[in-house]
Amino acid sequence: MRNMIIATRNEGKVREIKGIFADLPYNILSMRDIGLDIHIEEDAPDFAGNSFKKAAEISKATGEIVLADDSGLTVEALGGRPGVYSARFAGENASDPENNELLLKLMQDVPLEKRRAAFKCVVTLYYPDGRYVQAEGTCPGRIGFEPKGEGGFGYDPLFILDAFGKTMAELAPEQKNAVSHRGLALKKLREMLMALENE
Repeated sequence: MRNMIIATRNEGKVREIKGIFADLPYNILSMRDIGLDIHIEEDAPDFAGNSFKKAAEISKATGEIVLADDSGLTVEALGGRPGVYSARFAGENASDPENNELLLKLMQDVPLEKRRAAFKCVVTLYYPDGRYVQAEGTCPGRIGFEPKGEGGFGYDPLFILDAFGKTMAELAPEQKNAVSHRGLALKKLREMLMALENE
């Protein structure tokens, strides 16, 4: 069974991937599992570029198959911002509440019908021989006028899902995973991998 390194220290994300890839022939490990402490600057202009860079550099450092993702929020009224800067929208070490506060401030005069937004995620699976596959997931919705819900993280309390009419933070974890941008991207990647395994 081949190793697959997940380019994250987020154990929740690793558990999610293990669940989705449970029937695939990979031994899934986090960076913490292999004792790898490496910082990769996410300086690409889009999610696909950052995802690819993380996967490629960690694969070259370890000689293993590596899965990396990059994701964020795009808001139509803000010309697609915060985009790749989602985690540091209000500054380099900004907290989730600080990012949410800035987003609400910028959107304060935007009417409901113009508050369209989407969470986007691109996952890259990179092989040591240089081959790679990518998959994207998009979750449409709109930006609320105030935070709602206690669950989730990031912009979840402000992001109202079209499918539920509730914020991401108001959903149970299993509901969120069924429709989330990362969950959708990982399921697409899983289908691609199953096709490759059956060739």
